[in-house]
Amino acid sequence: MSWDSGYIGPVTEERARYLIIGNPDNRRVTGFVDALDRRGLPPPILLSHRELMRDVSALAALPDEPLTVRIDACGEDPEIERTLLELGADALDADLRCERISRTELARTPYRFGQIRAPRQHHAGFVRYLDTLASVLRARPSWRVLTPIADIRALFDKRETSRRYAALGIPVPEPLPGLTQIEEPEQLREAMVAQRWPAVFVKLSSGSSASCLALYRHLPGRPPAQRDLLLTTVATAENGRFNSLRLQRLHEREPVDALLRWLIGEGVQIERAVPKARIDRWCFDLRVLVVAGAPAFCVVRQSRHPITNLHLGGQRGDLDGLRRRMSSAAWDAAMRSCERVFAAHGCLHVGVDVLLEPGLERHRVIEANAFGDLLPRLTREGKSVYEWEIEAAARTASVE
Repeated sequence: MSWDSGYIGPVTEERARYLIIGNPDNRRVTGFVDALDRRGLPPPILLSHRELMRDVSALAALPDEPLTVRIDACGEDPEIERTLLELGADALDADLRCERISRTELARTPYRFGQIRAPRQHHAGFVRYLDTLASVLRARPSWRVLTPIADIRALFDKRETSRRYAALGIPVPEPLPGLTQIEEPEQLREAMVAQRWPAVFVKLSSGSSASCLALYRHLPGRPPAQRDLLLTTVATAENGRFNSLRLQRLHEREPVDALLRWLIGEGVQIERAVPKARIDRWCFDLRVLVVAGAPAFCVVRQSRHPITNLHLGGQRGDLDGLRRRMSSAAWDAAMRSCERVFAAHGCLHVGVDVLLEPGLERHRVIEANAFGDLLPRLTREGKSVYEWEIEAAARTASVE
């Protein structure tokens, strides 16, 4: 397989109007609307998550006539965050050991920028909202939904996608055996020792953008002060936990265990921390955007530490330079895995995160993303990411 196999070819005329469900002022939505305009397509219908979470009637009022439906991310809006917590307040099982916030407490608690509140409850609210959207979409067979609700749900469940991809033979980091029985940090350490894993990633199962992510290293043979290291995006303060753009390093057992215990209670995927390849002392991985079945865009994400997300201080690396270092067979194998991840879902596009192991011959799919196409300033054949997707949607519509 060559990198250019994603060429879309001539676009068949497709004039079905777009319906975008998103945050209208967010750069994701404004960027996509601009791309529609550049492709000469009519202005889309815009419906906001904020409105639909409160009342879905604006969506239900639209007739069952041909529309291309793009559902975009609903983050970066404090009112939406609060609403999702409200929706999730009554949706959690009573026996779950996780943080909870009542509607009353939400009403009287001021929003603090970046604060992490009850992630499991937040996700329960998100799922409840998705189910509401799904009930309307099922009654609109003329609408073409580019990212189906079932796939959004699956892609926000790291345990589910890890199992699904492994069953398909796609290489992924090994999940910790007996994960569902882990309730305490000491049980985690015992399992790591039994597996002879010096380090694991502890990921919020429903998280995105590295929120609530921790890399935990446990070396029992070391002196106590060197035995534990937790590298995390969670900063703990007197007034709560916050997403931090500066990674936190915890060494002392008490704060390490406090954060691990909280993460485990919120529902996590725990997997072996597979070493990442380095180039010039930079750790790196790949974000590969697969569109209509073919890898279309790729970004090298590099950092001085193993957590490479660009908003956490990572940088875009030299893709051409990486390709020169890799064998064609190794590159093609990684891209085939991305294609297989795409085929496991029913979306127009999927963002796939790929780890290359030292030596650049082996790879692992770290995770996949329903909303992984925010890749500003990237172009291919003179088209932005969103323009490429619009043309792919038109082409594939003509053969459906």
